[in-house]
Amino acid sequence: MFHSAKSARMLAASVAALALSAPAILSADHHANSTAQNGASMTSTAEATPLIPRDALFGNPTKAQGRLSPDGQWLSWLAPKDGVLNIWVAPRDNPDDAKAMTSSTDRPIRQHFWAPDGKSVNYIQDKGGDENFLLYKVDVATGEETTLTPFENTRVQIIGTSETIKDSILVGLNNRNPQFHDVYMLNLNTGESELVLQNESYAGFMADDTLTVRMAFRQNAEGGTDYFKVTDNVVANEPFEATAMEDSLTTSPAGYTTDGSTLYWIDSRGRNTAALYAQDTATGEKTMIAEDDKADLGGTIRDPKTGEVEAYSVNYLQNEWVAIDPDLKASMEWLDERLDGEFGISSRTDDDQTWIVWNDPLTAPSATYIYDRAASTLTPFYVARPELEGAPLQPMQTVEITSRDGLTLPSYLTLPPGSDTDGDGRPDEAVPMVLLVHGGPWARDEYGFNSAHQMLANRGYAVLSTNFRGSTGFGKDFLNAGNKQWGLKMHDDLIDATDWAISEGITSESQVAIMGGSYGGYATLAGLTFTPDKFACGVDIVGPSNLETLLSTIPPYWAPLVKIFHERMGDPNTEEGLALLKAASPLYKADQITKPLLIAQGANDPRVKQSESDQIVGAMKEAGIPVTYVLYPDEGHGFAKPANNIAFFGIAENFLSECLGGRAEPLGDVLEPSTAEIVEGAEHVKGLQDALGS
Repeated sequence: MFHSAKSARMLAASVAALALSAPAILSADHHANSTAQNGASMTSTAEATPLIPRDALFGNPTKAQGRLSPDGQWLSWLAPKDGVLNIWVAPRDNPDDAKAMTSSTDRPIRQHFWAPDGKSVNYIQDKGGDENFLLYKVDVATGEETTLTPFENTRVQIIGTSETIKDSILVGLNNRNPQFHDVYMLNLNTGESELVLQNESYAGFMADDTLTVRMAFRQNAEGGTDYFKVTDNVVANEPFEATAMEDSLTTSPAGYTTDGSTLYWIDSRGRNTAALYAQDTATGEKTMIAEDDKADLGGTIRDPKTGEVEAYSVNYLQNEWVAIDPDLKASMEWLDERLDGEFGISSRTDDDQTWIVWNDPLTAPSATYIYDRAASTLTPFYVARPELEGAPLQPMQTVEITSRDGLTLPSYLTLPPGSDTDGDGRPDEAVPMVLLVHGGPWARDEYGFNSAHQMLANRGYAVLSTNFRGSTGFGKDFLNAGNKQWGLKMHDDLIDATDWAISEGITSESQVAIMGGSYGGYATLAGLTFTPDKFACGVDIVGPSNLETLLSTIPPYWAPLVKIFHERMGDPNTEEGLALLKAASPLYKADQITKPLLIAQGANDPRVKQSESDQIVGAMKEAGIPVTYVLYPDEGHGFAKPANNIAFFGIAENFLSECLGGRAEPLGDVLEPSTAEIVEGAEHVKGLQDALGS
């Protein structure tokens, strides 16, 4: 995705909130009689295709997240140091003269950004996946590292950065009250912070380029959002804008211009898809900039100096950028002529003459370039995973599937190598399939390189990812069609997508596994409990099993937004809502599970607690139903450490191999570098007991 220099820095330090998203994971087997039946469908071409090693897809990248210092004198990136991702810096004119600026020895650093004055690189980091992110800085000249927010049980938010105030940023800290983030002015050079606004009720704030807080927002009684003007750090009593619940996830302010005269909105009020508007902050008058009838408008490219929108994106089946500014349009067209697949801007200098550009060729490893706009040069910076060069990567197809009640479900399909010899987008004969379900659920699947799609296709499976109702990006009608439909129509959409694949000859009724992380993990549990005959097996990572206990254990900083969960899932404080949540909870139907199930969980997950996995595993054991349960004591909502991710996918592919008959790279010693604990059911996954040495 394209971002302005300022928004890229803010994005890098921000932490996502209102979703249960996570990387997908896999599931275990105790019905070996399906193996021979399903294995017969593997094509000889697929079997002859080289196995792509797990390490190549899920291990550390060679380099990642390339950035430019604001003055363009320095390059930075993430790369392994002693096997752990750290921040590296090099002079722009001599990238080989690089040195590691950080020394993380355990948890990889995954996000970094430059201070506006270019004197330091900054990053956020939590402990063991607990999502209590703190902010750190490393002085480029001295190499000295400082914890800028040295607090326990605290989660930092970046509220504002500036193009004109170079040494400070606005941050939110919930160290006083875990539910609410107070606003502080933080000097990045001295580390000193000054309280700007104490927060007793607001979910968030927005500032302008002078680092003046201009807006506060919080949830209203209906589950929508009220937006309040802030003057001299005092919040107005009445909101100047408000949304109903139906617009709460499709309407939001998108930032001020540098002079503060214009406030941009992505806004669905009075319409279906969210359009881009400019609001005059003096008069309140709004002017529409752009709209699309199929998808919400998404990201914007903003002028680094003025903050004015130069381009906007529309992402229906594929992401497309539309340039407003003529110079930017010329640069984008120049890049488009030279790069295959998708590309975007990940970093820009203050003078906007040099960009870091990423490129996803789709069937080759992603590459990153340094683009000099004035000189019209595109210099290779790095290839993220050079070990994938020449690997048998498969193209992703876009497909539209119609649900039983007439909704269009934008979806993505990847086929095994050699299975589609005539190139019509369908395999020559039915192959095993994995239905890979995204998290959220208020998120979406997207087009582009996907490591899980590539691994599963390489092992001989068709892979289908479907944006079911409740997914974001396709208008509020599609989003709101998922309200209070967990385990109901949202699940029907996944069944309809599976039936579509069967009717198209992509797979057959006995050859479909369901797999996903977070909400996708819930969908896996729902699939094996509510529709136990539909799927051959399931893989659940950090999936909630009991929606009542899920809502009772949300992180404290989600409390200001809890109404949205109640309105979109069911209110546990009402008899009707509680009944809805219980009816949609797989835990209560655990005794209906008849197919192999693999569950993976991070012990420190603050969103979906370990108890969500523990309780359904306990219920299955009580009912005498086999299950394989993998616990990671040093992970949270998804797996950050490559060794843990590789180990999990190793277990998963061997589980799927027994269940669906596909290929698998043997487990070998894959567990040794990981912290995986096999709590239950090692005997149900091929090679797992041997890998444990038991």
